[in-house]
Amino acid sequence: MIRLHEGGVFWHDGKPVEELAGGCRETGALKTMAAGVMLAHNTSGDSSALRLKFDSLISHDITYVGIIQTAKASGLEKFPLPYVLTNCHNSLCAVGGTINEDDHVFGLSAAKKYGGIYVPANQAVIHQYAREMMAGCGRMILGSDSHTRYGAIGTMGVGEGGPELVKQLLSRTYDLSRPQVVLVYLTGSPRQGVGPHDVAIALCGATYKNNFVKNKVLEFAGPGVAGLPMDYRIGIDVMTTETACLSSIWATDEKVEEYLTIRGRAGDYRRLEPAEGAYYDAMVTIDLDKVEPMAALPFHPSEAYTIHELQQNAGDILHEAEKRARFGDLKLDLCSKVVNGKVMIDQGIIAGCAGGMYDNIAEAAAILKGHDVGNGYFSLSVYPPSVPVNLELIKNGVQQTLLESGALFKPCFCGPCFGAGDVPSCGGLSARHTTRNFPNREGSKPSDGQVAGVMLMDARSIAATARNHGVLTA
Repeated sequence: MIRLHEGGVFWHDGKPVEELAGGCRETGALKTMAAGVMLAHNTSGDSSALRLKFDSLISHDITYVGIIQTAKASGLEKFPLPYVLTNCHNSLCAVGGTINEDDHVFGLSAAKKYGGIYVPANQAVIHQYAREMMAGCGRMILGSDSHTRYGAIGTMGVGEGGPELVKQLLSRTYDLSRPQVVLVYLTGSPRQGVGPHDVAIALCGATYKNNFVKNKVLEFAGPGVAGLPMDYRIGIDVMTTETACLSSIWATDEKVEEYLTIRGRAGDYRRLEPAEGAYYDAMVTIDLDKVEPMAALPFHPSEAYTIHELQQNAGDILHEAEKRARFGDLKLDLCSKVVNGKVMIDQGIIAGCAGGMYDNIAEAAAILKGHDVGNGYFSLSVYPPSVPVNLELIKNGVQQTLLESGALFKPCFCGPCFGAGDVPSCGGLSARHTTRNFPNREGSKPSDGQVAGVMLMDARSIAATARNHGVLTA
């Protein structure tokens, strides 16, 4: 399914080779797509010590207030580059009195004063807005959110802390040594029922714990790319954050061109592909046709198992997971979720920058069409990523199909990904197509005696589980 190659490889005739006659590692390292994009944004004149200036910035309403206030205190008079302020993180949190909307008022006033772009609450989640309105081939975007990843559209996204965005607002640079680049070579085609989260969870499981790609750039290429729809590529790409890599970039093709053209931005397309003789410091090979439906157990996306493996060995696997699920005297009882040999899930969520893609939601609707989520405790909620996507879901009858099945539709909001929406019951186990399942990421508060868990799964398996009324199903 996934193989790791620790040695360097060259790109030759559209495929990786370990040795290349006349190949040079030093010059070859400058021929990757990633190096080309970074050097185009480098102001130092030194290909090793980079001083980068980004094309645009993006923040949400948890981070933009502090960034703008810091930049203002440091002499900011005008945003020197496009800066998007989205309102998708604290917009529905019922905590803090008026402070959530106060943040939004501040963001709108700052956008007007300094020349920024303001996205009102419930219109779009941060990364979907960037995909639809900002990303373009060969660009670089800096965001104050971990999952700033737009590589599938040919944009290198970097997620950073607020101070780095302040530096860009003050016309300073993002400084780093040119990172190593790892080739992610895709072959084959996914089987029906296998979604992007399955590929992503498998990738995280193979690379996170061994630091194989930590602080490196992942460069996706190979014959398997062409067969993947854009939403599929995007769904894998956004999860590269969970491998601990720095950024990502994909080869681009006519599907990327179509994606941008549909959104009125045909001019933002250009072909990106590795140059002949490009050198990579390591390689990950993914045989897409061998990927199975996956589950990432609490409390990290790298705790990866195939769903079939989990079904067959539920007691042993969940017992091991329980060892991670201790908070002082509190313990998450996962083994109790095994009932008559079947794993029972309390809740399903399809949401955000990873799960809320049109294709994911449409596939879930197709699986549930003519069926229901049951009238027991299990529930299913769906959060589309933007109003344009939601309009298509309405127009094509997808939303109606899901509502008829008993699923609930929620606003364009990132909440379930960080514990601000659909918090499960104490002791509950939620299956989510979101980016993270860290401790308390689902919203429980161990300090108050609460503990719950999230198991990451693809929307397709979540829908199959919902169709079986909460019984874990691939």
